[in-house]
Amino acid sequence: MNLSYRLGWCFFRCVYSTYFRCHFFNPERVPKEGPVILASNHASFIDPPLVGAGFHRAVNYLGRNTLFDVPVLAALLRSWKVVPVDREGGGGAGLKAILDRLLEGGIILLFPEGTRSADGKLRPAKSGIGLTVIKSSAPVVPVRVFGTFEAFGRHMKFPRPRRVAVKYGHPLDFKALREEAKICPKPRLKDIYQQVADEIMAEIGRLEPTEDVERKT
Repeated sequence: MNLSYRLGWCFFRCVYSTYFRCHFFNPERVPKEGPVILASNHASFIDPPLVGAGFHRAVNYLGRNTLFDVPVLAALLRSWKVVPVDREGGGGAGLKAILDRLLEGGIILLFPEGTRSADGKLRPAKSGIGLTVIKSSAPVVPVRVFGTFEAFGRHMKFPRPRRVAVKYGHPLDFKALREEAKICPKPRLKDIYQQVADEIMAEIGRLEPTEDVERKT
């Protein structure tokens, strides 16, 4: 972490610990070095920094490229190494930037659902994350956030002091599908992208709230 990121991390960690009474489960499952793809469900604006607040490594977040039009904000986002992407989070330039961060040994946070849930429930995964996973060699750590929809769902104008929690899963290895993707025909390649996305979303769904999570959320 550079100084700017560390200050931001400390700020968010403090807010989540006090206002939202957050608890982090199994953050040790996030590799301490090397490239990592974090794949989380998405129910609130507070999800990205919440997922990154659970461990002591800097996360490369994605941010809409229009945010970089504001000079002061752009300087802050660049200091946090935020990856600029278009409105849909796709595009060749965005994918290249993501893969470059992974090649540098960084952590990228992606949301398989593509956007925030309208009702707090898990949504089907889009194939975009499958493309990123296949093009990289990074392990994928499934992550599930709890309580963030109730705390600051898309229908709310201000966050409420609700309990939230984050649970990190075991890293996933897609070596076999990556090898198949190198030689398979294009129709199968599209299926592989969606298969990877579906498998990741299924693992996120398996991160059920334990008794500890239920008690703390």
